[in-house]
Amino acid sequence: MGGTVVEVNVKVGQAVAVGDRLIVMEAMKMKTPVIATRAGQVTRVLVAAGDPVEGGQPLLTIA
Repeated sequence: MGGTVVEVNVKVGQAVAVGDRLIVMEAMKMKTPVIATRAGQVTRVLVAAGDPVEGGQPLLTIA
């Protein structure tokens, strides 16, 4: 489902652990956090707060 990015909680170079909140999305007036499913380092952030996104669109990368 598409939506809008409300918050980006990480930046490039930041280390993340499983369960960390990465991004908050809003769709149909409901805010949903995007949670890290693996640990690593953020290598790219592809969206910013306010950006519209579609389902399946990459938001960031973790290596």
